[in-house]
Amino acid sequence: MKKLYDGMIGLAIGDALGVPVEFKTRQEIAENPVREMREYGTHYQARGVWSDDTSLTLALVDSIVNCSGIDYKDIMERFSAWLLYGDYTATGEVFDVGNATGRAIMNYGRGTAPLQCGMVSEYENGNGSLMRILPMAFYLYLHDQLPVKDQIRLIHEVSSLTHRHMRSLVGCGIYVLTAKELIREKGTLKDSVERGVNAAFSCYDAAGNPETAAYERLRNINGFSALPDHEIKSSGYVVHTLEAAIWCLLNTDSYKDCVLKAVNLGDDTDTVGAVAGGLAGIYYGNENIPSEWLNAVVKRQYIESLCENFK
Repeated sequence: MKKLYDGMIGLAIGDALGVPVEFKTRQEIAENPVREMREYGTHYQARGVWSDDTSLTLALVDSIVNCSGIDYKDIMERFSAWLLYGDYTATGEVFDVGNATGRAIMNYGRGTAPLQCGMVSEYENGNGSLMRILPMAFYLYLHDQLPVKDQIRLIHEVSSLTHRHMRSLVGCGIYVLTAKELIREKGTLKDSVERGVNAAFSCYDAAGNPETAAYERLRNINGFSALPDHEIKSSGYVVHTLEAAIWCLLNTDSYKDCVLKAVNLGDDTDTVGAVAGGLAGIYYGNENIPSEWLNAVVKRQYIESLCENFK
């Protein structure tokens, strides 16, 4: 499925661009902005190496392929194989593990039911489920006959494997429905984003979901996209990551510019780069990603082979 590969390779490259500068502040990066793939840096990794963002996303793709659908136990088995044995990693080494994700996988290893493994505290609203949820957009695109409320339920359940607080679930819902509109290729970029965001808000508003308040700025896409960069945060908080990714997408007109803008925001650079890169990859296609980045990203053929079997 070409669009899946576009999104996945876009996500992996955004991730790899951000790995060397993760945790650097916006001001620090501004002194030497990221313009190309780098090596070493924060995690001392080679050029083109991606992190847990891509690994867990690939694990979800592989599970959907092998189970011909959503199997929560199988997904957690694959997440566990990543953490314990280095499966789905770029180099065989796990070098970046989110606290909530690590604890959820440990919970599963102790016998907790998959949908009860995720963290539920308000203080556990990192971006660890948002960063890996993109394959759900493709799964739901292929199962678009499902009512939106059932699509939202599936998104929430896949998030709940590691992040169960409603704020994280809502962030994943907005992101996936936005990505699904980009897959459809109808209208302008802004039109697609607006349709996806509005579809999510409509569903949440009908259910009286209070956590939409955290994402209120996204209700007015025109006003949100016009915000100056100093009003866009790029921390590991799920709301910040989603806002930053959508803002970067709306304020650029190429894949390259989108992911560079995302990474140069600083802080959680690999995840903001990955989340933005997934959307930009879908919209612009891999043919519009710089060839030097495509050639540099580790295990590109493996990523492509996983996507080819997705149905």
